[in-house]
Amino acid sequence: MSGNIELLNTTLAVAKAADRAALIAYLPAGFPTVDGGIEAVKAVVAGGADVVEVGLPHSDPVLDGPVIQTADDIALRGGVRIADVMRTVREAYEATGVPILVMTYWNPIDRYGVERFTAELAEAGGAGCILPDLPVQESALWREHADKHGLATVFVVAPSSQDARLATITAAGSGFVYAASLMGVTGTRASVGAQAQELVGRTRATTDLPVCVGLGVSNAAQAAEVAGFADGVIVGSAFVKAMLDAPDEAAGLAAVRSLAGELAEGVRKR
Repeated sequence: MSGNIELLNTTLAVAKAADRAALIAYLPAGFPTVDGGIEAVKAVVAGGADVVEVGLPHSDPVLDGPVIQTADDIALRGGVRIADVMRTVREAYEATGVPILVMTYWNPIDRYGVERFTAELAEAGGAGCILPDLPVQESALWREHADKHGLATVFVVAPSSQDARLATITAAGSGFVYAASLMGVTGTRASVGAQAQELVGRTRATTDLPVCVGLGVSNAAQAAEVAGFADGVIVGSAFVKAMLDAPDEAAGLAAVRSLAGELAEGVRKR
């Protein structure tokens, strides 16, 4: 079975044709439980998310700040496994029909086996992977299997990336480019900053892929600001915090659906 890279490409193109940015939501698998995590994906899509990133919880999440680290810890202590991540992708895709990517560090894929991981992700209906710590120069094996199974390979670029490096990264990627708005880890911030707009401009000079911005966006005003210069707005920590702060799972699901609605409205107001 082929993965859903074409669904991802079409979804981003439809948003662009509507003269707006796409809203991309991030939620970890297995948080607060496997079933609860699946319901959370459904909730953000019901609220207006166009694309969802499902996080594969990892014990050493170098890109993630304390909010997502807390959620990952809850998921890992709950016994989440890669099979649960695949189940989350499958059931979320079947329920929503939107592109579902997995965001993961390289070590779990390496241990699991690249061929096995890509085949299972494609079979589950996944659209691809975001790989924040896989160096492009070491990515040939992954890209070979991802291409074979119809999966996008999304690399992360940062404000520190030099123009030549940007060109190397974007030439190897597919689906979209994940532009980190600032140096540091994930988390909500008071402002997204001018660095992100400059990075998007430099990245666009190297590729025709959509450029989507993450790290720091947490409210409708910030989403509207980023949507003014990016093809997609990626929000993670704000959704996870809404779940963590809720008194129970039902309240958490209502909170993330409401937040997704506010953010979806924001990206349409750019």
